[in-house]
Amino acid sequence: MGKGTLYNTEVQSFTDEATGARVRQLTSHPSIHHHPFYYLPAWDDAMQRLILVSHRTGSPQLFSMFCDSGSLLQLTDRDDLNEWSIHPSHDGRFVYFTAGAGAWRVDTETLKEEQLVSFSSDNIREKGMVGAAMGTTTLSRDDRWWAVPVKLGQVAKFYVIDTQSGKSEIILERDTIGHPQFHPDDPTWLRYAGPYHSRIWVIRRDGSDNKLVYERDALKKEWIVHETWRPGTMEILTVNWPRGVIGIDVLTGAIRTVIRMNAWHPMIDRTGRMMVTDTRDPDVGLQVFNVQGEESEPQALCLPDSSNAGDHWSTDHCPYDDGPVDVYAPQHTHPHPNFSPDGRRVVFTSDQTGHAQLYEVDLPEPRIS
Repeated sequence: MGKGTLYNTEVQSFTDEATGARVRQLTSHPSIHHHPFYYLPAWDDAMQRLILVSHRTGSPQLFSMFCDSGSLLQLTDRDDLNEWSIHPSHDGRFVYFTAGAGAWRVDTETLKEEQLVSFSSDNIREKGMVGAAMGTTTLSRDDRWWAVPVKLGQVAKFYVIDTQSGKSEIILERDTIGHPQFHPDDPTWLRYAGPYHSRIWVIRRDGSDNKLVYERDALKKEWIVHETWRPGTMEILTVNWPRGVIGIDVLTGAIRTVIRMNAWHPMIDRTGRMMVTDTRDPDVGLQVFNVQGEESEPQALCLPDSSNAGDHWSTDHCPYDDGPVDVYAPQHTHPHPNFSPDGRRVVFTSDQTGHAQLYEVDLPEPRIS
């Protein structure tokens, strides 16, 4: 068993007892599985493949699930994969990732691996298991540009790589750079996370116009976290934990309340109209809601019943304001729901069986309008 191994389908279906939704469990091996981070695509645009990480070989490796058959193809066999750096290309041709001291991609057809950039340190991530320490990366919607934050010593460097020419440029150096995301409509804009006390930043792809777009209320110890671009707009939707989701217009500075609920990792569909989120404290399952116009009421989708590890979330304010926090929050225990490209289903992770497995659930008909 190794790179190139094709595994038979493990898909099994069941009905969610809480909502009656149709759910498919996509993996079943007794090991850790998860999809890319919640705001990154799991499928290619044509929905021929779903990209995931599996630990079934004893270490995290990239796999491709063929959506027509459910069979799993092992794409890598490495001992240095950064499992949260993975980003499938939208055209389905490559999966981009960091490993060791390099930025790589693997061809999903030939399984050929190519190193695009070699960094000057074997340790290119911050310490820890949350935020910038996850080492997430972002690929532009046209698959041309790949942005990779790298921590070299005390300095975080923001690399932008031209995937056609292989040329790279450092567009920013600062204290911390986490969870970057290209704008879904305009590849000249990115957003990224700075330190917790000044979280949401935007920057041009050429390094210009780097600016903080939201001043948190420090007296209220606001915890601004888990942000994403809203397609079709210059608005960033973000969690003000645990109060709800707010919208920030990058150009005008306007702030609006989107929904008041304990949304944890909310992600928007490609139309820019609907979000899905997991929840905790209390865990009321996956919820979907409209982000247009006036505040809407959330609707329950299904109950992942995952362990949702991370005691620091059980708070009504930012815990980092109180001093150092010892964080234990393995990311594979978080559902991290995300929409399929066609907006008809949601992928999520749950360890309800004792091991983190991958699931997908159909959205109800008719959809929220």
